[in-house]
Amino acid sequence: MIERVASKIAPGRAPSFNEAQVVKALEIIGAYETVGRIRLSKELGLGEGATRTLLKHLKNEALIEGSRHGIVLSEHGKKLFSNLRSKISEGIEVPNSPLTVGPFNIAVLVRDVAHGVKRGVEQRDTAIKAGALGATTLIFSSNKLTMPSSEEDVFEGVSSIRDMLVSRLNPKENDVIIVGSGETKSNAEIGAKMAALELLKIESEG
Repeated sequence: MIERVASKIAPGRAPSFNEAQVVKALEIIGAYETVGRIRLSKELGLGEGATRTLLKHLKNEALIEGSRHGIVLSEHGKKLFSNLRSKISEGIEVPNSPLTVGPFNIAVLVRDVAHGVKRGVEQRDTAIKAGALGATTLIFSSNKLTMPSSEEDVFEGVSSIRDMLVSRLNPKENDVIIVGSGETKSNAEIGAKMAALELLKIESEG
């Protein structure tokens, strides 16, 4: 459904937003409960025209409704949002470290998708394609956070970051944490979420 919202629905130009921005829009509307188009446009970092198109697509999928005070999630939208939240966490800010590659870094947790991770470069490439500088993939297994195909302790000297990720994101066995890095907080978040969505696709296809 998120793919459909981010696709073009008629001949013409493809929308200037991606699946991660669709998820972000649902998060913003869900957090505010009622939100106006201008505020949504500002928080998404999209122009008003692109925001109008995004809202039209969300309405076509019956995910949102208009109210006197603004835009709200429909019952259908609330279900999808709840389903998404059970699989992908909200993003949290992560300090710069040898693990990250940009001035802004946002981490998201993706539930039970470790088997879909190969070398981690796939998540990095997806994040870069979405406008981020890169992404770091971490797998939680046997009560440890490790990088794919690496035996070394990637948190040597930065154990406080590992502790922060574990305490704030609360990973379970076979969960994955993706840290997106970007020139802006928004780019870092969109990169991390696009990589997370790609992993969920692999899981659903598997």
